[in-house]
Parts: sequence; C-alpha cells; structure tokens
Amino acid sequence: MQHYFVPLDRWTQEEVTITGDDVHHIVRVMRMNIDDEFYCNRPDGKVAFCKITTIQDDTVIAQILHWSETNVEMPASITIAQAFPKGDKLDLIMQKGTELGAASFLLFEGERSIVKWDQKKVDKKLQRYNKIVKEAAEQSHRSLLPTITVLSTFAELSQVTFDHKFVAYEETTRSMTSKRLQEVFKQIQPGERVLICIGPEGGFSEKEIDLLKQHEFQCIRLGPRILRTETAGLYALASLSYHLEETE
Repeated sequence: MQHYFVPLDRWTQEEVTITGDDVHHIVRVMRMNIDDEFYCNRPDGKVAFCKITTIQDDTVIAQILHWSETNVEMPASITIAQAFPKGDKLDLIMQKGTELGAASFLLFEGERSIVKWDQKKVDKKLQRYNKIVKEAAEQSHRSLLPTITVLSTFAELSQVTFDHKFVAYEETTRSMTSKRLQEVFKQIQPGERVLICIGPEGGFSEKEIDLLKQHEFQCIRLGPRILRTETAGLYALASLSYHLEETE
C-alpha cells in the first residue's frame, strides 16, 4: 500500500489534492485508477486512508475514508548530526537513517571533513536529499517526514538544545572503561529529544571534542569496533530502535 506526503494546504476535511511528481508516480508508475486506495500523510504526522475520485493531467484528488491509528514513529525524537562525508555516502545515510526512524538530520563541516560544500550549491543539494528522505519515508511507511538542516559552522552545533547530546568518539571505543551503550541509552525517556553526532572519515579532532564536552555532550562508544562514518549513525539508530521499541 503506497504512502504519499502531502503539504497541508492540499487538504480539506473530506479530500486530498495531490500534485507534482507524486501524480506521475500514482498514474504512470503504479498505474492506479479511479477507486484505487492509498495512504496520505499530513505534515503533522496524521495519516489518512484515501480513495481516488479524480485523475487529471497534473492532479489526483482522493477522498478521505478514515484516519489511521497506527504509530510507527520512535518514542523519542532522534536527530543525527552528520559531518559531510565523501562521495555519495550521504545518500545512504539519509535513506537508511530515514528508514530506521531518524526525526531529523543536521549536516555540518568538521575540521577533518574532506568534502567542503559550496554555499551556492546548498539549496540544490538539499533538494536532492529531501527527495531521498521523502521516498525513503514513503517506502518505510513513516508518519513524519524527517527534516534536513545545514549548519553554518561547527560552533553552531555546540549550541543546539536537546534533552540528551551524544557524540560518537573513537577514543571512547578504545577505552575498556567506557559505559556500554545499553547503560547510556537507559537515560532516554519517551518524548525526549536526542542528538547523536557522527564525525567525518577522519573523526573528530580533540579541539572539537573539547568544545562539545564544554556544552554537555557525552562521548559514547558504538560497540567495540571502529565504524565508518556512513555506518555509525545507522548503528546508533538501530540500537536506539531496539532499546526504545523492542524491549520492555
């Protein structure tokens, strides 16, 4: 059953009007017709089960049949702060991070980041990543669409406000005295906002870690092995999902 995220101004009490690329997907890719059914997601997380009543060249109108009561979102809101990685690794991070339940992504340039983003191209890059996130959210039947924010400086990262702020640091992994992830995640309660920071391929510098510690970030170990930057955030999300959703 297909899911489509629809802007709030396209909703009435009885109907949803779908435009843009989703019309092509509904009509040309899925080959839906009048009376076919699918789910439409509102930006506030509400999900409606709908039936197609009208198909036009650039518009599909669907009648709202009923509202879904299913909740698939994480009990806590998890944000991944990801340093710019090389190549197309960010595609994977965005796609799989969305599937695993991330509520949002913060992107930043670390001291050891190899990739430097041209500010003139940020909007174009965000269009690409927002499309990846939307498709992943629809495929995984998410209720909410994760947001993506690009931070101007690393210092801006240190100023963000969350209930819990964690940073994955390789030196913590090497320390046998560091807390296991299970103990760290016991701090998290439903409804809280959690930030997990992941460094670039070269990791965080000591200067960056010192700055984050000064602003109440807690260093954590993501298992006993050193993970690649594109793996670390996904490991954290999967671990949090198990801790928050699959254990009593």
